[in-house]
Amino acid sequence: MKVILLEDVKGTGKKGELKEVSEGHGRNYLLPRKLAVEATSGNVNSLKEKQRLDDVKKTQLLEDAKKLATQMESLEVVLFAKSGKEGRLFGAISTKQIVEGLNKQHQMKIDKKKLLLDDAIRTLGVTKVPVKLHPEVTATLSVHVKEQG
Repeated sequence: MKVILLEDVKGTGKKGELKEVSEGHGRNYLLPRKLAVEATSGNVNSLKEKQRLDDVKKTQLLEDAKKLATQMESLEVVLFAKSGKEGRLFGAISTKQIVEGLNKQHQMKIDKKKLLLDDAIRTLGVTKVPVKLHPEVTATLSVHVKEQG
């Protein structure tokens, strides 16, 4: 019996796959639990259309991420902090502060989890912060920390 899986099923396959399963497994387990539908010509065509739409959506997301990365490369976020001797900060600049500064100065909203900052910024000056916008796209944001007057 041929079925189209609607969910990942351990030992059978991944969501969206067209699989040949035994008659009993299909009728008694997969179909009643809505884990799969029978692979009729209409269902196969709708699966192909859904996969095509998913591919278009993924391509669009990638293009949007590339545009955003290009914009972000030219931006600089300026933050102010108090510092002591040799430019060491009292405290640190966190990813939350960087995201808030980016939103206030450039009206860009980004999740702070996308900033790939190993440790908080603890010195004055410009720091390059990598930002993962998409699994295939990483931009670099300049964060300039200045002495608070």
